[in-house]
This record gives sequence, structure tokens and C-alpha cells, in this order.
Amino acid sequence: MTKRLTGHLKRRIEETDRARARLHLLDWLACVAGARLSRTATIARSHSAGPSLRAAWLANLLEMDDVHRAAILHPGPVVWAVCLAAHGNGGMDSLLDAAVRGYEAMIAIGSTFDARHYAFWHNTATAGAFGAAVAALCVEAPDASEDMLADAMGLAGSVTGGLWQMRHEPCDAKQWHVANAARCGLDAARAARAGAGGPRFILEGPQGLHAATCAEPRPLHLKDGWRMHDVSFKPWGACRHAHPAIDAALGLKERLGTLEGEILVETYADALTFCDRPAPDSVIQAKFSIQHAVALVADKGEPALADFEPAAIAEAAASRTRVKLVESAEFTARYPTHFGARVQCGGESCERIDTLGDPERPLDVDGIIAKLRALIAWGGLPPAEADRAIAIALEGTDTASIPALLEDWLS
Repeated sequence: MTKRLTGHLKRRIEETDRARARLHLLDWLACVAGARLSRTATIARSHSAGPSLRAAWLANLLEMDDVHRAAILHPGPVVWAVCLAAHGNGGMDSLLDAAVRGYEAMIAIGSTFDARHYAFWHNTATAGAFGAAVAALCVEAPDASEDMLADAMGLAGSVTGGLWQMRHEPCDAKQWHVANAARCGLDAARAARAGAGGPRFILEGPQGLHAATCAEPRPLHLKDGWRMHDVSFKPWGACRHAHPAIDAALGLKERLGTLEGEILVETYADALTFCDRPAPDSVIQAKFSIQHAVALVADKGEPALADFEPAAIAEAAASRTRVKLVESAEFTARYPTHFGARVQCGGESCERIDTLGDPERPLDVDGIIAKLRALIAWGGLPPAEADRAIAIALEGTDTASIPALLEDWLS
């Protein structure tokens, strides 16, 4: 299966694809900047050599990183970190091309995982090592053969994984998963370049990843175009499973002017599995609470990062009790191709089949830049750093300027 994918990865990349990659690079930089003052950043500085692998710890921390719905994973935090940790001499186009191919591998493989896999395994970690291996190899050896790509993916896939147990305990494993996927892919790419062979049937073999982790794995689908264009941007600092409810609640509040009384949220089953949390008692729990997110909309409007901090959690306690959640079979049937929700209040309802930031309802360039500026401020950086990041990501040709930027932010 990985051998089938390698030929697909060698396709031509167009300027429109590179332009899309620049937006994801900018979004990734925004997420890193926003997390630079966190406790996790202190861990990253002591644990990881070099700013790029330090950044791998941070881009997922605020729950604002990009997301692919069908694969249910976050490609940006893994792929950009490893692209910049690898050493290449091809300039910005080479870096962007490697990222496009890394996203493709990570998403294509993640899309083969089924509900049994996602119930226990963190798709960003398990598929991430494959994407990281491809991205790193394409940076360091842009003309790598299909066999070398297959070897790199096979090596990375043979040791990949990341269990969801960390959702049930206060710990740093989720961020470590991302950093580990990046490092694993980088090591696998370099081993393959040195001549190490990897298993070619690491996914579908009798003791491969599908047999070990899936009940009904999906076939590998090779589609026209590049899957990076299918990736969603996240406007709010909460789990993506909470975003449809936020979006629908905002739409309903805009129509009614206020959300008074009981609020009913109908959404898909996984949204409830991950985000049915009526009484969050920490920042991370608040980010994984639909009740809290919708209460914020009712009380304040569009949620900001500060609204998931301890003071805001306490302040929203009464409003959270007004929010009731139920599974909707119609939304579950559309998932994961579509992340949707319906919010009812005051005898009216608002439904979102797709959510702000999805390709069907895109967050435009101005929206991504506004997000960057907000995260630059949240990370304690001067406003000029947003302009610096915009110039590098959207217009730059010198890839060395990106690690230099990260060094300034994360040292």
C-alpha cells in the first residue's frame, strides 16, 4: 500500500498548491507563537535541540492547529516542524513542495484508519510518522526514488503509535506525540537515505498497522489534486469537535440577538465522546467541552483564548448548565466527511453541515492573518512580529529565515 502511494507523491506541484502551503505555514507559525509562554515551551526548550523540533511541541497546544476531517488528524504541527528540522538547499519552493507531499502521505494513510483505530489511537501520531518521513526525505533528497520513499514510510510506520489514554489524565503526552512523530519521521528518512530497508506492507500486512489497530480499515484512496486543499483552519481555541456547535450557536445568536433559556446541541457521536464535559476544571478540559464553548457564545459571543482560562471557566458555570447535548444520527452519518451540529434555543434553530474554516466555508487570508495577530499578542510578542511572519511565510524565498524566526521566539 505504501508503494502505491509513492508514485502518487511524485506528481507535479503547481503554484496554486504552493500558495495554499504558504497559508498553512503562516497558520502553523501563529499557533507556535501563541504557545511560546506556556509551560510546554519550557519543556520543549530543555528536551529538543533546535527551534524547529521545539516548535513541534507547541503548535497543537492551543487547539488551533489545522485539521483534516476524513482522516481526523492535524497535519500541520508534525509536517512543518520536520520540514524545517531537515536540512535542504532548495529554497522556499522545495520546502513547500515537501510539506505538500508530507500532508498528502499523512492524510492519505490517516484516511485508511477506521473508528476502532480512532477509539484508541491518536491519528495525528500514528499517521504523523508517515507524513514526517515523506516530508523530511523530500527536503533532504528531493529526487528520492519511490523505493526510498517506501522504505522511509515503512520504517516510520513500523514504530508509530500514540494512545488516547492521555485524554484521561493530566499530562503532556499529546504534545509529545507530535514531537515524537516528527523526530521518528526524520530518523526514518535519514535511515532510508543511508540504505535501510523498511517493510513495504506495514499497513495491510498480516502483522501490520491495520491488523493491529483497525476492525475494518478503509482502502487507500488516491485522489486527483493535493489533499492539503481539503484541510481546515481552526478559528477558535477549542477541540475541532466543539467547533460546529460554536459556529451554529453564533449563527443562532446573530439571528435572535440573545440565547436565553435552555440550549440544545445536536451533533455527531464522536463530538460527544471527546467533548461532552459539563463541568470542566482545567484549561484543556474547557477546550474539550461543548457545554463551555456554547455557554461562552451565549454569554459573550465569539470565544477568545482567554475564555478558556480558569477565571472564565468559573464565570461560565451557571450558563453551562443550560446547555444540553444529544447525538444526532444524521450528523453521525455525515461524519467524518462533515463535522456538523444544530443548536436550538428560544424555539429557533441553526444548523451547520460544515464549519467555519472548512473548505466549504473557508477562513480567508484576512481571517488567517487576524488569527496570527491575535496569537502573536497572546504569546507576548510585539505586533511587528506578525508582519515579520507574514513577510516570511507569504512572500519569502529564504527558508533560513524561518528557523531564525523560531529561534527568536523560542530561545
